[in-house]
Amino acid sequence: MKHVVFKDRVKLYARAGNGGSGSISFRREKGIPKGGPDGGDGGHGGSVILRCDVNEDSLLPIYYQPHVKAKHAGGGSGQQKHGANSEDCIVKVAPGTVVTEAETGEFVGELTKDGEELVICKGGHGGLGNIRFKSSTNQTPRQYTEGTKGEEKVFWLELKLMADVGLVGYPNAGKSTLLSRLTHAHPKIAPYPFTTINPIVGTLEYPNFSRLKFADIPGLIDGAHEGVGLGHQFLRHIERSRFIIFVLDMAGTDDRNPTDDFLHLKDELHLHMEELSCTPYLVVANKMDTPGAEENLREFKARTGENIFEISAELGEGLEPIKDYLYKHFFETPRVLAETAEIEQERSAEDSE
Repeated sequence: MKHVVFKDRVKLYARAGNGGSGSISFRREKGIPKGGPDGGDGGHGGSVILRCDVNEDSLLPIYYQPHVKAKHAGGGSGQQKHGANSEDCIVKVAPGTVVTEAETGEFVGELTKDGEELVICKGGHGGLGNIRFKSSTNQTPRQYTEGTKGEEKVFWLELKLMADVGLVGYPNAGKSTLLSRLTHAHPKIAPYPFTTINPIVGTLEYPNFSRLKFADIPGLIDGAHEGVGLGHQFLRHIERSRFIIFVLDMAGTDDRNPTDDFLHLKDELHLHMEELSCTPYLVVANKMDTPGAEENLREFKARTGENIFEISAELGEGLEPIKDYLYKHFFETPRVLAETAEIEQERSAEDSE
């Protein structure tokens, strides 16, 4: 299988098109000795525009083509002809792309909705032809203006994945295996830590065609919120997740304690961004087919009191309850709440009558 590179932070060099110059021209026709000025204006240069596209899930295309340029506009000409405007240069980006100026670090904007656009470099304005300078005291103007130059800037584009569900866990906990079982994604899977070095996105599709997007975040380590390992680069992809699944190696491989792992993971998320403490979550006890898992599970329940889903991702066991839980959370509960609110609204309207 061909390895696909994931890029979530790239530099973009953008240049908008220049405006066309105005024209100096005079009407020359038989029988009209004093035709007067008729120089047209120049066209407007194309802008560089970022457009959000849900079909994009990485900044890889920009990584391979970091220089983008809009075309320059055409100049004006005689007979008051306006120069041709040049087309805008459209650059597609994935939802969740944050844009900052490379030189100043100033925030420019972010794109989260499909079709949303952000102008990052404005095209130059067209210059004025000499007909614009005609007056009662200036019958034969030879003035004109050149078109203005388009903006040219350098930007940092940073992607924060907009997944419905983010998978969080320590290295070798089985997140990639779980993702491959729940979705059609094919992450690299191996019996050693840090096999996932970039976020992997997959989609869970239900029989009724409802869909949930999952993001497998590379394994975190203690101190990730301070940038230990690649902490900040990984944690930013959790920020926009609507739901979190903590994946624990309940067998305690490599002499780890799954209960301590869970408590440390929650702390890392809270220290990175306090709002993450309010994100709904569930806990998955993976590798329950491995010796020692049952004992660790009893300790986990006694110390945390958390509800937990027992699975073996490798064997594909225990996955249906997780799918059912997520379906109720994302699709059934919101519908029931909406229907209840509608009924209460109708009752309030009746009572007021």
